[in-house]
Amino acid sequence: MPTDQTNLKKASKQRLSIRRSMRDSEAAARQRGSDAGDSILPQVYRARLFKLFGQIEHEFEGLYAENLQLQDKVETLTEKLEVLQSGKVPVVEGADGMDGGTRASVKSRASSQLSSLILKPKHKPTTGKNVFSFKGASTSGCQLVRHFRGHRDGVWEVSLSRGETPLLGTACADRTARLWCIETGACALEYVGHLGSVNSIRFHPTESLVLTSSGDCTAHVWKSTVTLPQPTPASDVSQKSCPSSGDDVDGSDKEEPDGVENENIVYVKSPQAQLEGHSGAIISADWLAGGKQLVTASWDRTANLYDVDTGAIVHTLTGHDQELTHCCASPSQKLVVTSSADTTFRLWDFRDPSIHSVNVFQGHTDAVTSAAFASGDKVVSGSDDRSAKVWDLKNMRTPIAMIRSDAGINRLSVSATNNVIAIPHDNRHIRLYDLNGVRLARMPRNNRQGHHRMVCCTAWNDEAASCNLFSCGFDRQVIGWKVGILAS
Repeated sequence: MPTDQTNLKKASKQRLSIRRSMRDSEAAARQRGSDAGDSILPQVYRARLFKLFGQIEHEFEGLYAENLQLQDKVETLTEKLEVLQSGKVPVVEGADGMDGGTRASVKSRASSQLSSLILKPKHKPTTGKNVFSFKGASTSGCQLVRHFRGHRDGVWEVSLSRGETPLLGTACADRTARLWCIETGACALEYVGHLGSVNSIRFHPTESLVLTSSGDCTAHVWKSTVTLPQPTPASDVSQKSCPSSGDDVDGSDKEEPDGVENENIVYVKSPQAQLEGHSGAIISADWLAGGKQLVTASWDRTANLYDVDTGAIVHTLTGHDQELTHCCASPSQKLVVTSSADTTFRLWDFRDPSIHSVNVFQGHTDAVTSAAFASGDKVVSGSDDRSAKVWDLKNMRTPIAMIRSDAGINRLSVSATNNVIAIPHDNRHIRLYDLNGVRLARMPRNNRQGHHRMVCCTAWNDEAASCNLFSCGFDRQVIGWKVGILAS
């Protein structure tokens, strides 16, 4: 059973990769110019291909639905077993119609069922390293506050602007990027200048500029000046019920009646600058400290460093053996980390304009999906090998802490003020850890709240009063959370 469930998860991720590749290829083809003419394939063949792809997608959806049901069984059995083992619920002899032997038998059966369903970690702890595992995560102090609805496909990344009135930015596979008012949940601006899936979004550190990257092989810089609507009581989704289709594969396709849409949305159709030079989809992009340069990471296995004023490529960063998955710049120093499917991530140093050095971090056994800077010269990396690792830049040979998970890890984030890691998982969970690898909490999923497909990204907003953590996923949801455990 564990092998079957692992295969289902792999099949689900392969399906997402296939859909993205098809979408980006189609967009790139359109970008090369409409003068190329229509497809040379006869209509009968094209219709046959569309039908076959539809059948494949239907089969994947069936497998995904079965996978969700198995995960729900695992969660239910886990909760029951934890209650039985903890002894927090006292049982009076004979009050429930069972004697001690019967209850022991029930506990044994529950433990046996759990052992047959739960996914075992692939990797054993390595001697000499700090390894932490999951045992009954707490959800106290964490609550869902607000939904941000409007995207029509999976949302790949969330990001926060800086300043007195922060904005929430989202990058989506529906080829749009959106800016949202955090306090009302209303969409204030929609960028529609890309021809492919928008894979990342980042705000300029000091100016009203936004950087987005796309499957159309370009990165765009565009203006983000918007007029925010005033908050209204009706915009608070916490007063409303959450969708009842939490485990329905097609649930995200339904209209959300409690979504907040602003009739005065500003539509931006063209960028101030379009950055080219990659031959593959740009999966991520970020501003360097100071905002004078930016970096892009691509599926063509390279990263480019651009001058913002001229749009020229300053450096082409090579060395990764497979496609890049993410890039992140330090907010205070001209340092960049790029992660890759080749199981490594690299640290690039641009503090000296005359030279740039690189250090390679090796420690994961599968694709490194993200790496983010933390205070104290630390970097946190997440991987498809179901682990996250904390590294000290002064000692890069071995991690100082390692977190074991039960699912692949996507684009994690680290709170700049509280040093808390928010880890988004393939299995729809979000879990919180400190830099020592100690588990703090997991975001609640009671009453079908939270995400019901894989969580793609998290982002902290340390200045906000209402929502201080945001997440997005392939279920088209963008969620604002209040994490109370961070309050001083």
